[in-house]
Order: sequence, then C-alpha cells, then structure tokens
Amino acid sequence: MSQNQLPPLARSALDRDYLLRANPDLTTLLRSQPNSWALLMHQGKVLLGPNKELELIPLSSAPSSTVLVYLGKTIQQSKHGAPGALISLVVIDQAQADLVEPDQARWISLRATGAGLSDLDAGIFTQGLALANWHQNHTHCPSCGSPTMIEQGGWVRRCPVDQMELFPRTDPAVIVSILDENDRILLGSQGVWEQNRWSILAGFVEPGESLEAAVVREMKEESGLDVSGAKYTYSQGWPYPYSLMLGFTARANSSQALRPDGEEIAKLRWFSREEIAAEAKELLLPGRATISRAMIELWYGSELVSATEIAANAKR
Repeated sequence: MSQNQLPPLARSALDRDYLLRANPDLTTLLRSQPNSWALLMHQGKVLLGPNKELELIPLSSAPSSTVLVYLGKTIQQSKHGAPGALISLVVIDQAQADLVEPDQARWISLRATGAGLSDLDAGIFTQGLALANWHQNHTHCPSCGSPTMIEQGGWVRRCPVDQMELFPRTDPAVIVSILDENDRILLGSQGVWEQNRWSILAGFVEPGESLEAAVVREMKEESGLDVSGAKYTYSQGWPYPYSLMLGFTARANSSQALRPDGEEIAKLRWFSREEIAAEAKELLLPGRATISRAMIELWYGSELVSATEIAANAKR
C-alpha cells in the first residue's frame, strides 16, 4: 500500500530519530543548528504558508517555551533543504501567539487542513498535536501531585519527588465499515450532530481486549448488530487528544434489527453506493482529514463530494 492510499493523517516523511532524544544537551544542540526548524503551535493550531504548507521558522528564532519537543528529522528533500533537517514542536501561549500572528483566523486546526498537507507536513502536524495534548494533560504526577519535568527531548515527563516517569500515551479505538449481504454500508448519526451528518461507527478498545473482540462488542453496543469476519484495513493517528484509529471492515446480515444505543448513536441507516451517490450533496459526511471519510470512499470506490465540502467552499 502506497502513502497515497493511506488515510490523510497516516502519511509521514519524518524519521523520529529516537536515539537523539537521550542527548542531555539536546535543546542547546537543536538551537545551534542552521537546519533546525520549529513548528509553533497555539491551542492546537498552527500557521500555514501561502501554498498551504506548514509555516516553520528557524528554531533559533522561536519564542521560549516550557514545551519544546524534538519530533525528528526529514528523510527526503523538502522546502527545508536536504534530508536531515531537524524539526521541533514549540508550544506557545496567547501573548506569544499574538506577537507572532494577531489574526486568530490565520491559526488553523488539523481538522481543517490535514487532508491537504504533504506527507511531511501531515506527519509533523499529527505527531506534534498529539504530543502537545499529552503534555497539556500530564503536567503533574498522578501519584503525588508534584509538577513534572520534561526530559528526553519532550518524550518523557518525570516527577522529581518520586522519580516516576510518564511516557506519551496512545488510546486505541476501532472504527468499522459494517457491510451487509448486498454490500451496503451502515452509517450512524449522533444525537448532538447536525441533521443529515453521518459516519461509520467507532469505539475505544477496553483493557485486556483484542481489536477483533472490540469490533464485535462496540458494534453490538452501538447498533445492536452481531458482526463477523472483522478484517483490518489500515490505521491513522487522531490526536484528539491522542487516539489511534484502527480501521476494520466487518459483515452483518441486514435481517437483524437496527438498535442505536440512544446515547452515542441516535440514528442508523444502510446506504447503497447508488444512494450515497444520489444524496451526497445533501449528506454531511466526515471531513477529509478523517479515517472515517477515507473508509467510506474506499468502500464506495472513488472520491465523493458531499455537503461538507460544499459548505466549506462556500465559506472561502
């Protein structure tokens, strides 16, 4: 499977270069290198250049920050020069963000732009956002409550009191294209969503549970269906806050009654390819940065233009 066949945020062209994280003088080293670049992030958003690429600045010019994470080095020629350019994440506060770019509309989220980024930029943004969210939620020791210290290039937080080390976490979730005997796809709608917004079903993996077991359990809980034949498709990081979405297909007989759980899922409906094609411009399908959209289009066989894109284009 090529990079272009993967979901948008599963692409990357960055060597995470984990060995360099152990260098005790890493921050000094990074700031001294002419090929060292920084992605500035504020409240999970970044700046884009004129060609819709991430706007990186020399790390030596970046504002000071309590959260600096070494993300890795480029593995191919890029706008940042020859392979081996060093990329870091720098999380800045409101005052610093206002000095860099006071126009808040220019700060862009991953949801809004992820699908249009290059392999390198998609990997940098996804990795950086997941780590920024992890740091934000792990500022104190879960054992004694003391403030934790950042080490290992931003990949470890350590409690100075009890020496507990905290490492970045990933929460696995299964997301499933359920297909029936007529190859229709099941889409669900949450009660808090707008009218006519649909997606495939997903849920978190529970402790001690295999991915295949999670597919069966979650689909039963959310739809009332007994599914079988779960097959892995592909995965994509989803840094909200730091999830890993694991895509599966599974089969279910449509003679079974659909029973939405009434909490996460309010409505369920089987769609044929013909129905999707006929109704696409009225359907609010998941955004193009999501694995859900990628899996719907994988089943459909080509790209879809839905009400989601029509509404987004109208705002431009």
